[in-house]
Amino acid sequence: MVRAAILPAVGSPLEIAEIELPEPGPGQVRVRLAAAGVCHSDLSLSNGTMRVPTPCVLGHEGAGTVLETGADVTHVAPGDEVVLNWAPSCGSCHHCRIGEVWLCAGALAGAAAVYARGADGTDLHPGLNVAAFAEETVVAANCVLPVPDGVPLTDAALLGCAVLTGYGAVHHSARVRAGESVVVFGVGGVGLATLQAARIAGARTIVAVDVSPEKEQLARGAGATDYLVASDTTAKEVRKLTGGQGADVAVECVGRAVTIRTAWESTRRGGRTTVVGIGGKDQQVTFNALELFHWGRTLTGCVYGNSDPAVDLPVLADHIRAGRLDLGALVTDRIGLDGIPTAFENMSAGKGGRALVIF
Repeated sequence: MVRAAILPAVGSPLEIAEIELPEPGPGQVRVRLAAAGVCHSDLSLSNGTMRVPTPCVLGHEGAGTVLETGADVTHVAPGDEVVLNWAPSCGSCHHCRIGEVWLCAGALAGAAAVYARGADGTDLHPGLNVAAFAEETVVAANCVLPVPDGVPLTDAALLGCAVLTGYGAVHHSARVRAGESVVVFGVGGVGLATLQAARIAGARTIVAVDVSPEKEQLARGAGATDYLVASDTTAKEVRKLTGGQGADVAVECVGRAVTIRTAWESTRRGGRTTVVGIGGKDQQVTFNALELFHWGRTLTGCVYGNSDPAVDLPVLADHIRAGRLDLGALVTDRIGLDGIPTAFENMSAGKGGRALVIF
């Protein structure tokens, strides 16, 4: 039996309880978690913004050590340190065949399966495939990737979502070029990773926008050259900071209609807006046909940073070893399993960066 944070039903409080994991079967791996990040997507799953079978164990950003492997697992062995990959590619669907592995049609198939049982025998689902809010988990072998050399195991948890998403939004989706200006909306874990990625890309002006004035030092530490507290005049203020033109690139990490619209308005004519934040179906963003023509801007969705973890993790590791990417700077709270509900409350209130569960 191991302790885990269970979501009994959508909208219900998390329950910290013991669960029973099976032995790993063919093509499966058992992992002892070292750390798990508390991501806004977990909050979105718990409140119903995103759908997930329940009861389940949430948590999708994690790293740990392989305890056991089932038959036919060859790329990792007991004792190996691994990063959990919550959206593994199947390799055979249309998107995988054309190289868009982040849009794999079967990436979340494992979330519908029963992977463990509660102490009372209740069937449990694995959240976003990997159920990282637990001391141990059993996952499909393609849900683990070796931790690159030189990356501390607890920090490596952040590579599983926040860093891949933020880095990918800048380098794969927005394709930020050296000398360009970037504005980032939302200074949570993903936003902080996005700011660091913009700095790595050589952006000249990097503006961070958030509702909380308390996050300014966090943002500047991650690479922001300027900080704005969100208001009705945010787009106008961004234009003032960018020579009156507007930013070349905006990255929206919030998932709200008003923020997406403001991000788009903050870019120059011909500018690029990448939406990373996950919003609900009720968040409707509107544009008129004339402004779409006149401004010539682009608005792009971004899933998992448009990243291929197997390709991008070694690149991120090079940045970490060279000191260009600081994973520890993304973490504002180190907590235990019992602290996850409070971390959810802080995210809802717009407080802090990334909370990291340390096992």
